[in-house]
Amino acid sequence: MYKRKLFYFGFTTAFLLLFALIGTAVSAHLTRENLAQSTVAQSLLVEHQQLSSISYRLFKQLTDEVIFGHNANQAEVRKKQTLIKQSLENIRRLEAKQRNALGEDITQGSIEDTDGLEQLIDDIIKEFRLVVLSNDPTPLSQQESLRNLLEVTIDNQFREAINAAVSRQSRVVSAINARIDTLNTALVWFTIGLAALSVPLVIYGCYWLFNQLYQPLILIRDATDKIASGNYQKPISDRLDDEFEELANSINQLAERLREHENLEAKSRKELEFEVKQRTIELTNANHQLTKIDARRKQFIADVSHELRTPLTIIRGEAQVTLRLKSASQEDYQETLSAILKQSVSLSRLVDDLLFLTRAEMNQLHLEKTATLIKPMLEEEVGKWQRMYQDRSLSLTSDTRLEDTAALIDKPRIQQVLSILLDNATKYSPAGSPIEISASSENALINIAVTDHGEGISAAEVENIFERFVRFSRQGEGMGLGLSIAKALVEAHGGKIKVQSVIGEGSTFTVSLPSELNS
Repeated sequence: MYKRKLFYFGFTTAFLLLFALIGTAVSAHLTRENLAQSTVAQSLLVEHQQLSSISYRLFKQLTDEVIFGHNANQAEVRKKQTLIKQSLENIRRLEAKQRNALGEDITQGSIEDTDGLEQLIDDIIKEFRLVVLSNDPTPLSQQESLRNLLEVTIDNQFREAINAAVSRQSRVVSAINARIDTLNTALVWFTIGLAALSVPLVIYGCYWLFNQLYQPLILIRDATDKIASGNYQKPISDRLDDEFEELANSINQLAERLREHENLEAKSRKELEFEVKQRTIELTNANHQLTKIDARRKQFIADVSHELRTPLTIIRGEAQVTLRLKSASQEDYQETLSAILKQSVSLSRLVDDLLFLTRAEMNQLHLEKTATLIKPMLEEEVGKWQRMYQDRSLSLTSDTRLEDTAALIDKPRIQQVLSILLDNATKYSPAGSPIEISASSENALINIAVTDHGEGISAAEVENIFERFVRFSRQGEGMGLGLSIAKALVEAHGGKIKVQSVIGEGSTFTVSLPSELNS
C-alpha cells in the first residue's frame, strides 16, 4: 500500500521534472542555435567592414600607380587583391551558412549583392589598369576618366554597395537579437509558470506523504521502547501498510528472539568458560614453545662456549707446555707460536662468522649490489674450483634464457655462497665423484643448483641443516656455520635456499635469486 503511495508521489514528481528537463533542453537548443547565428552574423559584419578597409587601401595603391608609374606598389597591390579574394570567400561561406539557417526572407539579397560587389571591385581595378596603360599626357586633374572613376565609381557606387551590405547585415543581427530576447522572455515566463504549478504540488505531496509515514513511525518507536524496557510480548499489534507490516513482523520476531537469547544466556556463559579454558591451553602451549626457543638460545650459548673453549684450551696448553720447558729452542717457540696462530685464526674466523650472522638477524648487512651477469660469474667460480680439485669433474649447464640475464646482487657475497655449497659438495662426497652446477631462469627467478653424489642427508638433518653449529652426523670437520651464513646472504638478497637429499644418492642445494635486471 505504502509502495503505491510512494509510486504516485514519485510519478508526479518525475513527470514535473521530465517536463522541466524537456523545456530546458528545448530552450538550450534554441539558445545555442540563436547564439550560433548571432556569431555568424557578427562575423559577416566584421568581414564586410574588413573588405571595405582592404578595398580602400587597394584603391589608394592603384591611385599611386597612376601618379607614380606602372611599377609602383605592385607587391602590395597583389597582396591586397589576395586579401580581398579571401575576404569575399569568407563572406560567401558565411552568407550561405546564414541563409541555410535563417531562410531567404531574412537574408534576401545578401549572396546576390556580394556577387555584384565582387564585380564592382574587379571593374574598378580594370579601370585603373586602363588609365595607367593609356599613358595620357593630360594632367591627372583634367582626365575625365580618372575623375569619373574616383568620384563616381568609388565614392558613390562602391561606397553605397559597402554601406548597403553593412546595413543589411546589421538588420540581420538586429533580427537575431530580437529572436534571442523573445526566447529569453518566453523562458522566464515558462519558468515562472512551471514553478507556480510544481511548487504547490510538491509541497502538498510532501505533506501527504509525511502524514502517511508519521503514524507507522510512532508505532515503531513505541515498540522499540517496549523492547528496550524488557517487554517482549508482541510490541506491535496494529495493522499497518504492507511495507510497514513486514517491518512490524520483523520487530515482533526480534523481540521473540531476544527473549530466547535471554533463556540461552546461562548456556552461552558455560560455552564461554569452555572457550576460555581452551584459550588457556593454547597459551600454555605457546609458553612451552617459548620455553623451547629459550632452550635453543641456551644451547646456542653452550655451543659458542664449546667452540671458543677448544681453541682457547689448545692455546693455553701450548703456552703452558712451552713455558715448562727449561731449555726451549727457537724451533719449539716457532711450533708453539704457529699452533697459537692457527687457533687464533680459527677463533677470529668464528667470531667474524658469528658477528656476520648477528648482523644478518638485525638486518644490518651492507650489500653493494651491482648489475652482474649470472652465467659468467658461475663459469668463473666453477673454473676456480676445478683448478683446486683437478681430480673432480665439475660441470655447468644453463638454459638459453640465462645467456644475457643479469641480476642486481653483491657479487662477492654470492660467490661466497657458491663457495660454501661447492666446499660442502666436495667435502661430503667421495673423491673423484662428479659435481653438477645448473642454472635456469623461470618466473623472474634465477635458480642455481649444486648437486653432489655423496651419501645424502637424513630427514632429521635436513630439517636443521641451516641452523648454527649443525654438522653432518657422519663428519665432524668445520664449525657448522657455513650453511647458516649462506642462508643469511641469500635471504638478504631477497632470495631463498633449499635442499633436497636422498640417502645414498646425494644432495642438491638450490639458490633462488630475483632477476631484477635483464641486460
